[in-house]
Amino acid sequence: MEQLTELELECFQLRHGDGRADRCVDWAVERLRLDQEGDDLEVVLLASARGRDEVLPLAEVIIARYRGAQRLGEQFLAGKYIVELRAAYLAGRESAASLDAIFTRLYPALGYPDWLVMLSRNCEYAMDVADFEQPFEDEFRYIASLWAQADSLAAFERKYSREASSQHDAASV
Repeated sequence: MEQLTELELECFQLRHGDGRADRCVDWAVERLRLDQEGDDLEVVLLASARGRDEVLPLAEVIIARYRGAQRLGEQFLAGKYIVELRAAYLAGRESAASLDAIFTRLYPALGYPDWLVMLSRNCEYAMDVADFEQPFEDEFRYIASLWAQADSLAAFERKYSREASSQHDAASV
């Protein structure tokens, strides 16, 4: 099931505009290489698909077939994505500007979750106001660390504190 989680994460990123279709294709190619496709036609088709418009529907069919009602939730997938984004940010592959574009898409797509309010806001402000750079860093570290440990949205919500997030504000620095 861990392998299917990889596909779900890639598919989530692809749905929200900055994923790479080739990662989903690579997932399918690896299943074929390891002879794990079990004659699943969609996995075979996914391995030869090109571009978002071909890849996404095939990946969605595969996920629906094997996960069914047990599909990972959008907020959970977003949280795990934020963990990846933090690592990319620390490695210099992402910037506040690139993250702001991602958070700006995710926030409404997820239904404006409380846990993303301060992170999204601080990221946006950090691009123009130096006083928000450290609060952004602090909130990004906080949210990513919680999601890194969480195995579900409920587990994240048990640990998340709106009061802790509120401490990551330029006014409280």
